[in-house]
Amino acid sequence: MHEKHKNSYSKHGSHGKMSYLENPARKNDLSPEKLLSLIPISETDTVLDFGAGTGYFTIPAAKAVTGNVYALDMDAEMLDVIKAKALHAEIENIIPVHTDGSDIPLPDERVDLVIASLVLHEIRPLDQTLTQMKNVLKDSGHLICIELEPKVETSHKAPRISLAGMEQEMEDAGFRVVEKVFPSESLYVLIVQKQGEVG
Repeated sequence: MHEKHKNSYSKHGSHGKMSYLENPARKNDLSPEKLLSLIPISETDTVLDFGAGTGYFTIPAAKAVTGNVYALDMDAEMLDVIKAKALHAEIENIIPVHTDGSDIPLPDERVDLVIASLVLHEIRPLDQTLTQMKNVLKDSGHLICIELEPKVETSHKAPRISLAGMEQEMEDAGFRVVEKVFPSESLYVLIVQKQGEVG
């Protein structure tokens, strides 16, 4: 079959989404600094911020590492916001990556760490995207998944994925669960690791 399956995640209106992403109250649950203190990140790492939005995690990650930080998003307007922020902060290691949702346009084994914040529940089909994430990760690289438990009432139309459900998705994709962190009552952070190929 030659037809390329296109991954998709729902695009909310840019301005409405941007106001949510930039809301200071969001930092009460999980500030970028708190996340970076919880996850296995090294100064020399190369990072992929998958669904980077306005750079909530991109900018702090770029300040924390000397490697490149790839800011990937389907919304070019979001990437323009990140470019402006990087320019203002004199950060030079952020590389914006625009995608149509069909793939992650990076070479295999390019990054040490993938951050996917509040985006994986919107991906259809998720298993293909997780495989692509595994491909771009170096051996023993980590994927950080941040999601809301489904019981929490939200305005998002895409159905949430429970921690147990996300763990199963990760294990099915060939990741090893390393740690589970609960920064607030509503949020979970799932840290998984790419397992080296056997043989």
